[in-house]
Amino acid sequence: MTRELPEEFVEYRARLFGLAYRLLGSAAEAEDAVQDAYLRWNAADRAAIAAPGPWLAKVLTNICLNRLTSARARREEYAGPWLPEPVLTDEPSETAEQRDSISMAFLVLLERLTPAERAVFVLREAFSYGYREIAEVLGLSEANCRQLHHRARQRVGDRRRFDASAPVRRRVVERFLRAAEKGDLAGLESVLAADVVAWADGGGRANAALRPVVGAAKVGRYLAGLAARAAGMGVRLGFAEVNGEPAVLTFLDGVLLSVFVVQTDGELVHGLHVVVNPDKLTYLAAQLSQREDVAGS
Repeated sequence: MTRELPEEFVEYRARLFGLAYRLLGSAAEAEDAVQDAYLRWNAADRAAIAAPGPWLAKVLTNICLNRLTSARARREEYAGPWLPEPVLTDEPSETAEQRDSISMAFLVLLERLTPAERAVFVLREAFSYGYREIAEVLGLSEANCRQLHHRARQRVGDRRRFDASAPVRRRVVERFLRAAEKGDLAGLESVLAADVVAWADGGGRANAALRPVVGAAKVGRYLAGLAARAAGMGVRLGFAEVNGEPAVLTFLDGVLLSVFVVQTDGELVHGLHVVVNPDKLTYLAAQLSQREDVAGS
C-alpha cells in the first residue's frame, strides 16, 4: 500500500497512481513507479521545476514505458487469461470518463497496444491531455502523437460504455447472485446477455478456467457450479465497486479469495472478470482492511 511520502508530494500522488495503474495494469507496479518518480523528484533541483505536475507526469510515464516492455514479455507466458489487479474505485471525484478508463474491459483492451500507443491513448482518453502536452511528456512530435493515437483507437476498436447508475447495476448483480446461489439456471440465464463472456485469472496460482467461458448457458452453469462449491466451503460474500464496476468479493475466514467484477448495462450482465490469483489480490485486500463495511461481510 501507500508508502509514507512528504506532504508536498501527496497532492500529486493520487493522479500519478491513476496514470501509472492505467499504463501498467498492476497496482503493485504502479506503487513502485510512483515511488521511483518521487525519488527522482526528491533528488532534482525543485527550484528549477516550474510546474511539478507536468514534470512528474513526464518522469512517471517514462518509468512506466520502461516497465511495460518487460511486462509484455511476462504476460505472453502467463497461464490462462491475464487480467489487471483489481482496485477499489469508490472515489466520487473521478469523472465518468476516468472511471470508464479504469474498467477491466478497458485495461484488457490496452494490452493490444505497444507501450508508446498505450501511453498516448491513456494520456488522451483518460486524462484529456492535448497533443502538445503528450508530445512534451513523451519527447515526440505532435504529428507522431496524433498518429499513435489514431492507430491505438483502431486497434482498441469500439467498446461498450454503460451509463446505468450504481444502484441499478448493484440490483442486477444481486439478481444474478441470488440465482447462482439457488442453482437457478433459468434465472441466471435471464440476467445474462446472450453473448456474455466470463474471464478468469488464476495465473497458475489458483484453479481457474484457462479459456473464456462464452454464452449465457455456459456462463450460467459455470457460475452455478462456483456458487455451489463456495457454499460448501462456507465462503462469505461482500460487495464493493472495483475498477469502476460492481463486484462480488468472496472471503474464507476473513481472507479474500476472489473478486467477480460485473459489467452490466443495468438490465443484463455482459461480462465477468474473475480474479483468483492470490498475488493479484494483495493490494485490494489491503484496501479492504481499511473498510469494515466490506471485508469479511
